[in-house]
Amino acid sequence: MNRIPLLLVGMLAGALVAPLRAAEPLAERLIALRGEVEQLNSELELTREEQRTTLAGLNAQKAELKASVDRQQLAARDAQTKLDEAYAEAAEQGTSGDALQPVLLEAIDQLDARIAAGLPFKVDERRGELQSLRTDILSGVLPGARAANRLWAFYEDEIRLTRENGLHNQTIDVADERVLAEVAKVGAMALYFRTPDGRYGQAVQRGGKWVFELAAGDDQRRAIAGLFDAYRKQIRQGFFTLPVLAAEGGAR
Repeated sequence: MNRIPLLLVGMLAGALVAPLRAAEPLAERLIALRGEVEQLNSELELTREEQRTTLAGLNAQKAELKASVDRQQLAARDAQTKLDEAYAEAAEQGTSGDALQPVLLEAIDQLDARIAAGLPFKVDERRGELQSLRTDILSGVLPGARAANRLWAFYEDEIRLTRENGLHNQTIDVADERVLAEVAKVGAMALYFRTPDGRYGQAVQRGGKWVFELAAGDDQRRAIAGLFDAYRKQIRQGFFTLPVLAAEGGAR
């Protein structure tokens, strides 16, 4: 009589073991899936952190651009105020435009220093025009009033450049080579370049000096190439993901 219960127990045990064995692959798969989900969550969080960092960088660049424009406008207003005061003084004293000369030369020096320290966009040409104006003032070729008008036009051009986006040709030094490159200007914030042989890069500061540095990876090159393509299509506004090459005191 005991054999029947024992037989039933054995049959029940076998019936339970079989599903458990069948469930083992499913359990392993669930464990693997859980690991994949955890990995995806980690990657998602990393992506979010990168996006937050990128957004913070863009906000910082936007603030820097606005500050640069504000500084230029403040300098222009300051120069205009000094010129107006010099005009009034000259009229009161009944003297010639020579009374404007010290003010004009000081304003030229201030603007020249800003150009030299700012984004390296056609710096030689811009500074050369200023020095030509200085020479004309010192030699007396250009009367004070006309010189003041020309200098004011320079300030207006510099303010316009801080807001301008576009493509230009410029001679640059890159990788120990002097080339005529195509440059993409992003306001007063960034300057990217493309060499005649298709290399891409950006102007960055090293040791207090501006240098033209080649992009290091394919992602950076593709991003810069996309900006050039957009500019060629006359797209001046929109959202662009652009690399910020490691600069002095900056981030990638």
